Amino acid sequence: MTTGQEAIGDRMLRLLHTADVHLGARHADLGEAATAQRERQFAAFKASVDLAIEQKVDLFIIAGDLFDSNTQPRRSVERVAAELQRLAGAKIRSVLVPGTHDCYEHSSIYRAYDLKAMAGSTPDDDLVTVMTPDRPSIDLPALDATVHAVVFPSKRAPYSPLRDVHVDRAAEPRPATWQIGVVHGALAIPDRTDRDEVVVTKEEIAATGLDYLALGHWHSAQKGKAGTTTYAYSGAPEPVAVDQDGAGKALLVTLDEAAGKRTVMVEEEPVGRTTFERVDLDAARLKGQPDLLARLQAKANPDLVLEVRLTGVRPDDLDVDTSEVEDQLKGSFLRVRVRDQSMPALSEGAIPSADTITGAFIRNVEGRIAELEADPSDASTLEAAELRDVLRLGRLLLNGHEVSL
Repeated sequence: MTTGQEAIGDRMLRLLHTADVHLGARHADLGEAATAQRERQFAAFKASVDLAIEQKVDLFIIAGDLFDSNTQPRRSVERVAAELQRLAGAKIRSVLVPGTHDCYEHSSIYRAYDLKAMAGSTPDDDLVTVMTPDRPSIDLPALDATVHAVVFPSKRAPYSPLRDVHVDRAAEPRPATWQIGVVHGALAIPDRTDRDEVVVTKEEIAATGLDYLALGHWHSAQKGKAGTTTYAYSGAPEPVAVDQDGAGKALLVTLDEAAGKRTVMVEEEPVGRTTFERVDLDAARLKGQPDLLARLQAKANPDLVLEVRLTGVRPDDLDVDTSEVEDQLKGSFLRVRVRDQSMPALSEGAIPSADTITGAFIRNVEGRIAELEADPSDASTLEAAELRDVLRLGRLLLNGHEVSL
């Protein structure tokens, strides 16, 4: 990978884009593991700073929700300031935008603490900048760049933060070569983002004329283009919840102008420790619960979120308690979840006479299952699955087996 101001073009800007770090999140659902997860989140933020220094980027952007709330102990703010100071020491400029969790309200953490001063940046330099409602943009002459970031004094935006962002490249004096936007909000999706506090549309993004729009709020990395503007969500550098398998990254962005042509390259770089794996196991191939435990234990990893699904046709004598399996594996993974989506088999071979209890039972239940499975509705599918289990248990009982319910 190219580092620093190497010969990509005549005019080039490199930045690292992160967001949604959510330092200080409570993680009430994780119990005793909550403290460890908070440390993992800070470690991912530190890894993002390490990456920026290693790659010798010009600009470090935090697109909101650096903190999970505006109520944080001073030591947490000091840890962040120390990382910003490391960036400043490497001559990397930082621009921070309040989000919806750490919004710029009257009790904002950015009002309570002067992060710029704590990081060793002075009023006379532009090494650390916290965007506020009074500062919708900042010029960075050393980078030939302007950063636009409209911040509101409340969690809910009264209007789109892109409403007044329009780059006029023909204006005099001429604007900086690189025009960067930062927004913490949702990209509009009909019927899905109507209740979000801050929403922007692709049409608004296209109308800005920005070179790059750094987005925060969504915790999975993704990118796109609207008009001539490249936009991207960096996602959370470490998952805030253990089901966010698109998190764990920071974005390295290279803006280049050569021979009159502008290009924007966005690269995802892993910075979080958490990994995710989904495993489908054919229930017909399992010899029992000890076999399942042994297979999963072989994947033991304290940084792994493991999602296991039992599929296929389940033999009548396969007895698996998924809650018990999860409990026994709990200490071997960051999280493990086992779901049994296998189906008990229908009867094979000759069915006993309809005059017998077994024969009558099998014919009645399988007849009803056939009716339900011919109906594609969710309710019928669910009832059919339940009746397959009834069929399996009934066969076992009628054949003299003990069944635990």
